[in-house]
Amino acid sequence: MEIGKMYVNGEWILARGNGTREIMNPANGEVIKIVTEATAEDAEAAIETARRTFDSGIWSQLRPEERAMFLYKIADEIERSKEELAQLETLNNGKPLGEAISDVETAADAFRYYAGLTRTAFGETFDSSLDSIVVKQAVGVCALIVPWNFPLQMAAWKLAPCLAAGNVAVFKPAEITPLTAIKLFEIIEKVQLPKGVCNLVLGSGQVIGDIMTSHHEVDKVSFTGGTETGKKVMTNALRTMKKVTLELGGKSPIVVFPDTDLEKTAEYILFAIFLGAGQICSAGSRLIVHESIAFELTSLLVKHTQKIVVGNGLDTGVQMGPVSSIQHMHKVLAMIERAKEDGAVLLTGGNRINKVSLDKGYFIEPTIFSVEDNQIEIVQEEVFGPVLTIQTFKDEAEAICLANSTKFGLAGAVFTKGFSRAMRMSKHIRSGTVWINKYHSVNNQLPWGGFNQSGFGRDLGKDALNEYLETKVIQMNLSDSALGFYDSFK
Repeated sequence: MEIGKMYVNGEWILARGNGTREIMNPANGEVIKIVTEATAEDAEAAIETARRTFDSGIWSQLRPEERAMFLYKIADEIERSKEELAQLETLNNGKPLGEAISDVETAADAFRYYAGLTRTAFGETFDSSLDSIVVKQAVGVCALIVPWNFPLQMAAWKLAPCLAAGNVAVFKPAEITPLTAIKLFEIIEKVQLPKGVCNLVLGSGQVIGDIMTSHHEVDKVSFTGGTETGKKVMTNALRTMKKVTLELGGKSPIVVFPDTDLEKTAEYILFAIFLGAGQICSAGSRLIVHESIAFELTSLLVKHTQKIVVGNGLDTGVQMGPVSSIQHMHKVLAMIERAKEDGAVLLTGGNRINKVSLDKGYFIEPTIFSVEDNQIEIVQEEVFGPVLTIQTFKDEAEAICLANSTKFGLAGAVFTKGFSRAMRMSKHIRSGTVWINKYHSVNNQLPWGGFNQSGFGRDLGKDALNEYLETKVIQMNLSDSALGFYDSFK
């Protein structure tokens, strides 16, 4: 089996020391690829390459429309490789093929969107004499780190605005899901992006992640992942006062009022929590439902949940795939067991799926709990798995209190036919995104990020482009006059 390589300075290379990692298919536990495993020295070499490349101006000094052409070409090649990329994503991540195809399309669109934004005027002028100019310039060397739940899509979310702004990148995919990143860098090579502008390193966050987030030659870090890891990233970056964007965990509430269509709402709730087997930072993991409809909505959810088709994402009709790894499966199952001990009432699911066709994969039954104690772990902490909790409320004030009762604030949703109520609730729910009568709607043009311990800064939209730019003020003396400062000493 050919070993998957890193891409540094326009060359495909093996890691120093010849370390490797087996990449598993979570649907059956089989090895699908062996990839090289970077050392700290490899990460440093990639960063030094990126530094030299940025300082050369080979990319940052290109005209914006020239950079845009490269991004358009990348988007075109992603679309041409859509089926291959989607298959790789499903094999490596486990998600159903339809979800993977959607991710590939979103990735292509992200490169196109930021290609268009390169033509946006970034500067400003002040005063009638035009003696002051505000300009935007590329930050420099950017360390980009993405998680395993959306390997290709989040690569595009970070690389596209980073490159559009004129920066260079050292990119690290999650160590367990590198396959579509490798393919993406094959595309980057194919479109002949200048050598050293985009560099791919493969390996453990503990080994190379620390180097990337603390190295003095890195100017910016953009990280998507767990909150505790994000805190470590922030600590590392603080040593050299880097610019940082963090998109971290979530525990997103779905607030449902009695005037909603229960059948349609139930469908959205299932989509909110079981898409990606619940391994989505914005997963709607906390249902907060008015007490007058709680029994009816809960019954609907349990009935439909028990019909969800779980299986290999490449199989026709599968609605939910496995979780990402055997380690993560055991973590989620342990949280389910602790929830029972904490008094949560298990309504359906809660077990590993052991039927013969799935017994070698990392499959967990779609799970629903009824909960009264708002402070227990299953309500307060991110599970990152197919687990929904249900709580009830009496009035808007209680609903708002419950919605805002965790340390997170990434997303949330309100289901109601009342426009005024929807607006009131959306203003009071403290999260970066609030959906009304829908869920998981994300657009490359709209900023994405969180409040509180869900992070800060934004991916997507014009906001993301600004995350990769520095602001500089240039003031000019256009009158050729002196201050007369020295006259006071005569």
